[in-house]
Amino acid sequence: MSNKIEPGSIVTEASIKPSGPRRPGEAALASLGHPCPDRSPSDSSPHAFPDGGTWRTEIPSVEGPEALATVLKEAEALDVPIHRISQGSGVWMLTDAEISEMAGACAERNVELCLFTGPRGTWDTGAGTRTSSGGAGLRARGHDALAGCVEDAVRATELGVRCLLVADEGVLHTLHRMRTRGVLPADTTLKVSALIGPVNPASYAVFERLGADSINVPSDLTLEHLTEIRRVSRAPMDFYLEAPDDLGGYVRMYDAAELIRRGAPVYLKFGLSKAPAIYPYGAHLRDATLDTARERVRRGRLALDLLARLGAGDGMSPAGSRLPGPLNRFPDEPGNPVPAVPPVSPVSAASEGN
Repeated sequence: MSNKIEPGSIVTEASIKPSGPRRPGEAALASLGHPCPDRSPSDSSPHAFPDGGTWRTEIPSVEGPEALATVLKEAEALDVPIHRISQGSGVWMLTDAEISEMAGACAERNVELCLFTGPRGTWDTGAGTRTSSGGAGLRARGHDALAGCVEDAVRATELGVRCLLVADEGVLHTLHRMRTRGVLPADTTLKVSALIGPVNPASYAVFERLGADSINVPSDLTLEHLTEIRRVSRAPMDFYLEAPDDLGGYVRMYDAAELIRRGAPVYLKFGLSKAPAIYPYGAHLRDATLDTARERVRRGRLALDLLARLGAGDGMSPAGSRLPGPLNRFPDEPGNPVPAVPPVSPVSAASEGN
């Protein structure tokens, strides 16, 4: 049966059965002489997760055991599958007991837990991030900040965490080298934060080669930008369907199906705009943190329902999937020894007066 709609016909979205996923408003617009452009097969990503899925889900900004329990309870009530839960305040803002509790709860539910590493620019003493240019942004400033990130990574993995969030290229490559040398567990995954997300194919490929296992691009990238990235890299992509206000506040629910088609393999992140800032988290922010945690799960349910209505809900990775598959890396280099300080030559009497 043909799905062609003649101009002037009275139709509803349910009056035709498309051969595949449909575009929002497709039938009604076609009946008015505004057909949707055909999808080009060349735009579709050729990549997938190693489990065969093309997309996974992530709930961000889950700032402690209580927020995690809230998310897991709401996800069960609303039937929202979750592959990854991430935290933004940092490993150093959690006690050992809190980290162990979160890791245990996620392991019990077959959900990946991702914790942020170390201090970052906006919490440092440097004033550059407070200028109109933003300075160095959220990157780790100086050796001590780098060391703090490394300390967080070692501590978190010793407590059972197997995914680390980073906002600095040097931190990323350092943790990757630690992973290849066995200092961090081999199955540790490294996630690049949206705070430094790449905006072109070349920079995306560099992050992959530095050791990233998933990369959060800014949510203002166009669909064509995602296609360009997929021509050079298969590293999993993280994408806020709804971005926090400090990342633009974009709400791109109706792009979800195309984000999957063009950006696969991709983590759909259910963020929240018009929400209070909660980093670094503490008990003084408890009510807002729990309320927004529940609403992020509800946003996930809205996205899943929309994908189902459009016939685009297939392809989700099985529960418990977390590994990215084989990725391209820069060749590993052995650690360079610190050069010895050359001895200071004694000052001769002849040179003292020069």
